Amino acid sequence: MKNNTEVTQFLLLGLTNDPGLQLPVFMIFLIIYTITLVGNLGMILLIALDSHLHTPMYIFLGNLSLVDFSYSSAVTPTVMTGLLIGDKVISYNGCAAQMFFFVAFATVENCLLASMAYDRYAAVCKPLHYATTMTTSVCVYLSIGSYTCGFLNASIHISNTFSLSFCRSNVVHHFFCDIPAVMVLSCSDRHVSELVLFYVVSINIFFAVLVIWISYMFIFITIFKMHSSAGYRKAVSTCSSHFTAVSIFYGTGIFMYLQPSSSHTMDTDQIASVFYTMIIPMLNPLVYSMRNKEVKHEFAKVLRVPK
Repeated sequence: MKNNTEVTQFLLLGLTNDPGLQLPVFMIFLIIYTITLVGNLGMILLIALDSHLHTPMYIFLGNLSLVDFSYSSAVTPTVMTGLLIGDKVISYNGCAAQMFFFVAFATVENCLLASMAYDRYAAVCKPLHYATTMTTSVCVYLSIGSYTCGFLNASIHISNTFSLSFCRSNVVHHFFCDIPAVMVLSCSDRHVSELVLFYVVSINIFFAVLVIWISYMFIFITIFKMHSSAGYRKAVSTCSSHFTAVSIFYGTGIFMYLQPSSSHTMDTDQIASVFYTMIIPMLNPLVYSMRNKEVKHEFAKVLRVPK
């Protein structure tokens, strides 16, 4: 990446500069991050150790938990350090690394959500062929493909962002090195870079949302054909939490990346960013797994104290 960068470090303004609020906000984020770690790492361990959960859906859930843990960890510890000790300076390479891993794992989650929707489609709409459609090798290929897309996408965005020159302000009006917040600091022409950002994010979101929408359209058509009110209620109950998490994930992504840079306001961007960097990774183990009877049953077995 050839540029004329003179900036060697960035200053993250964080969420608040009010000394009276920094400790309470730190405590809130500490609780959120602890729940995120326990929930996601606990889910990974439970799925890995319990052979009853070695099925396609739980393979995806295990990967989803790993991804949630990873991209939350790319951001949250830095934010908490800034709130606790006031160290809000991040090096140029550190900023690039944080952006890379956040974008990579967020993209992996985007692909995994689409893969999980296809898995549910196969289970509901093609139950007799499910075992031959969603084999272990298919799950592995879909998972590997998700990680490949994630790291390839991150490489594109890092090259696109840090090929710009940064020679004026190094103050990032955000609590982490997010692409729009860093890109706006550039002293070179950002028009092409902003177009690349818009189109790459649009393509990623479009294909994932398309797969999810088509999968659930067929799922609901199949449920309606059953003429079973119990089946209908079960489908709505099962999908409501999934749609809630998906709506938050894609809603914040669209809000952040698919609007013109002139429409961005730092306060609203930060509020949206808190959702997809901290809240979603904390909620996913609950909305995808803890309401699942199999997971609760296996978890209860693990916690059961022998007589």
